[in-house]
Amino acid sequence: MNNKTPDDVDIRVGHSIRAHRLAAGLSQSELAESLGVTFQQVQKYEKGVNRVGAGRLTRIARVLKVPVATFFESGTETHARHEPSTVVPLHLIADRSAWKLLAAYAEIRNRDIRHGILTLVEGIAATQAPAAQKAAQKAKRG
Repeated sequence: MNNKTPDDVDIRVGHSIRAHRLAAGLSQSELAESLGVTFQQVQKYEKGVNRVGAGRLTRIARVLKVPVATFFESGTETHARHEPSTVVPLHLIADRSAWKLLAAYAEIRNRDIRHGILTLVEGIAATQAPAAQKAAQKAKRG
């Protein structure tokens, strides 16, 4: 195996960088400028095409105001400093549209409206899921 070829950890770190950048409200260009690299380089890091060196990862963590270890968390583990309900799988918020949807949803205070939106989105998703996924969801519900 080529030592410079990104592996699953590199890809997960890249996705985590993207999720934390979006959470910080920074564009790829803004992060790149803070790091002294091009936005294309940040894009390659986030997609997992290029590996992020330890020094650069430390600078990214500093800019995004998160501990370096945060980039290695998959989002599914439960850590002593996190309650299970506060850990979000990063791949779910690494997409800008998903992040915007989540942020807008969080602004809605009325529980009935929130429940209606959830039901609507789940219904739409169910129409998009393959038959096997639908069956698994139905079996899971009981």
